[in-house]
Amino acid sequence: MTGRVRNGIRILSITAMLLGTLDALAQDGHGSIIGWGRQVVGVDLREGFVAVSTGYGHSFGLKADGEILAWGNNGSGQCSVPAPNIGFVASAGGQYFSLGLKDDGSIVVWGINTFGQRDVPSPNTGFTAVAAGYGHVLGLRSDGSIAAWGWNDLGQSDLPVPNSGFVAVAAGYQHSLGLRADGSIVAWGRNEYRQCDVREPNAGFVAVAGGWLHSVGLRADGSVAAWGFNFYGQLNVPAPNADFVAIAAGAWHSLGLKDDGSIVVWGYNGYNQGSVPPPNEDFVAIAATADHNLGLKADGRIVTWGSNAVSQSNGPTPNTNFVAVAGGGSHHLALKANGSLVAWGTNRHGESNIPAPNSGFAAVAAGGSISASHSLALRADGSLEAWGNNEYGKIDFVDADTNFVSVAASWAHSLAVKADGSVVAVGNNNYGQTDLPEPNTGFVSVSAGASYSLGLKADGTIVGWGRNQHGQTTVPTPNADFVAVAAGIGHSLGLKADGVVMAWGFNEFGQIEVPEPNTGFVAIAAGGRHSLALKSDGSIVAWGAGGLGQTGSLHVGQSIVPSPNTGFVAIAAIEARSLAIKGRPRGDLTCDGVINSFDIEPFALALFDPDGYRRRFPNCDIDNADINADGRINSFDIEPFLDLLSW
Repeated sequence: MTGRVRNGIRILSITAMLLGTLDALAQDGHGSIIGWGRQVVGVDLREGFVAVSTGYGHSFGLKADGEILAWGNNGSGQCSVPAPNIGFVASAGGQYFSLGLKDDGSIVVWGINTFGQRDVPSPNTGFTAVAAGYGHVLGLRSDGSIAAWGWNDLGQSDLPVPNSGFVAVAAGYQHSLGLRADGSIVAWGRNEYRQCDVREPNAGFVAVAGGWLHSVGLRADGSVAAWGFNFYGQLNVPAPNADFVAIAAGAWHSLGLKDDGSIVVWGYNGYNQGSVPPPNEDFVAIAATADHNLGLKADGRIVTWGSNAVSQSNGPTPNTNFVAVAGGGSHHLALKANGSLVAWGTNRHGESNIPAPNSGFAAVAAGGSISASHSLALRADGSLEAWGNNEYGKIDFVDADTNFVSVAASWAHSLAVKADGSVVAVGNNNYGQTDLPEPNTGFVSVSAGASYSLGLKADGTIVGWGRNQHGQTTVPTPNADFVAVAAGIGHSLGLKADGVVMAWGFNEFGQIEVPEPNTGFVAIAAGGRHSLALKSDGSIVAWGAGGLGQTGSLHVGQSIVPSPNTGFVAIAAIEARSLAIKGRPRGDLTCDGVINSFDIEPFALALFDPDGYRRRFPNCDIDNADINADGRINSFDIEPFLDLLSW
């Protein structure tokens, strides 16, 4: 046996020892993905909601207890609801900002303030409804008057005269709408497509909604009227135009909720926003924005569909059975326990188009910028798939069909390790990040940073090459006993066999200042300017830049991971985003995180009527019923299921 092989076995043995606690959980469970920072992913939407609303790239669910949950784009903190997050009765969102109406009649606004949209006019009291356009806000007061503030380039914040008698408000991209108690609608602001010219007769309306360049009104007789821009047919209400009880408007599409609980969608369908997830029944409320929709079910569950470019549809659905996750510029790849992949986010260069067959995958990596993302996936047979943007040749692996054991991706270069311990590097080489070190042997894993590379050797040493202006490739001494490595924009992390994390390189945001106690860690991840480490007890420690909430806080250096901080089995960090996988016990057929008698009926349904199970539990994965993990759901799963119930 060679020294390299012996040391490689030593690395694997130590890693297995460190991961013992997590391995037990992973073998008996499946994972759901949670994300925070620039994008909020994996919010639990299964129960307890009473209202839904949307922003431009983010979404809201209002809980019965007055709490607002938000997900999607969080680049300006628009998903970070200010404390105390209680007492809300309504919510709304614009471009990069959000607002909530409190039960005391006050309005809270958070996110960007470019146009003064956070500057609620005095007195901030007596409000009964809110609406938001791209950059302006409308507030309806209890006396029937409207307050308007924020962006006003086309008069969308100019108040109508007389400013009285209003009972509802709505906002389009750059226009505003007010519904009067007499059933008439008043509209003002941008009108080049006649989105402010209310369809006659202007009477009998009971609800109003604003799209980007069109408007929609619901009449008391259950019919819908629409006016304005109609390039995509967003004004063409499908027949029969009757029995509607609620309306919503997106950028180029419109929605109507029928009195039988079904939803009708018409207009642009480029993001499948017109394809309501089955079963299309039991809905009680709807919301829409640019290119995605929300539907609230009678049981308090939220259904999302349409674009998921910035996770505004909450990431993957169903969110279960994941074992690994990675993120690129603005897309994500996740690996399921059955070896299949799920992708969401942008798809400008096909980075989210998973190669066929979608099976047999064992590892994933993603890289690139927001406009030039790429993806890598390693199959169990050692072959490598690379797709997406190919700027600098970052997916041009030669002989990519055999003998790979590890992959990594950064903005403009990619790395892979062969079974013989050699590294293959492709892509941009402006700082020597693809100039392989000599000897190119003995590597077991790699990590790709911004213009630099790190490789872990079987003997427990780390080799760094490429850009080194912050010392990110200068491994601290003693360079020994490492079992994992991670590279960020300008800082690096190494995990020691004893569970200690070493960090070096750029430190402007405290990203290399590992919090105490620095012990018991089993996994590491490096983001742009923040760091994550997973403990053996399933908790996550985060440190470094937190300006976008990627460390769970809006303050630099804070380390508050989304609560409850327990049960995590994997982590990933991407620029200003953090991702983690939470374990879910196998046999949890209701996806409530526990196995009990409530899972018995769903288990029987999965066993004897799989389609019925999928209809009843659309947000759960039927593979949870594969108790013995043999890839099939059959009678051989019954006894182990009863064992899980302790029967």
